[in-house]
Amino acid sequence: MKQTSSIFDSIRVKSNKDRTQNTDGPKCEWDGCDKPGTHKAPKGRDREGQYFHFCVDHVKAYNKSYNYFSGMDDDSVRQYQREGMTGHRPTWKMGVNSKADAANARDGSRSSIGGDNVNDPHDFFAGAAGGRRQPQEPQRKVLALEKRSFETLNLRVTARGAEIKTRYKELVKIHHPDANGGDRSSEDRLREIIQAYNVLKKSGYC
Repeated sequence: MKQTSSIFDSIRVKSNKDRTQNTDGPKCEWDGCDKPGTHKAPKGRDREGQYFHFCVDHVKAYNKSYNYFSGMDDDSVRQYQREGMTGHRPTWKMGVNSKADAANARDGSRSSIGGDNVNDPHDFFAGAAGGRRQPQEPQRKVLALEKRSFETLNLRVTARGAEIKTRYKELVKIHHPDANGGDRSSEDRLREIIQAYNVLKKSGYC
């Protein structure tokens, strides 16, 4: 397009002065000022989304004295700043962040994870008392000597406590000479049983 085109005759661009003196918008809300309110300034805390309209000179003056925390004591300011770290949203400790706990945290009541109102499609809490998974004791590794001791007593390596003591008493009665009319042919077997029991007792199995 050539600059001599007649189209250029219909183009009009407002000067900066015309734009700043626009009378169509709101007036400056500063007392005694009749300039256009071309700049917005926030009205303050608890009035989010509401603005004053000032001219450029008065919006600068307003911003210099603006204090969002005006009227709040030091403790309230610190609490606001702490809550601001999470976007002023409620938080919970790790491990209690279920939907039920979130709802009950608002009304001050308590709830336990794994309750009847928890959706458990993979049966994580199945079979646990009250729907709560019970912690399992870590399984210790059975040493070779301990394994032979279980075999000597004809017990599985999972046997514990009263089961070991009961089997030990049964075997002692069977192989003790007094129970066999003074026959000492099973003394070696009795010695192995006593030694095996002592190994398991020392290891804490019974």
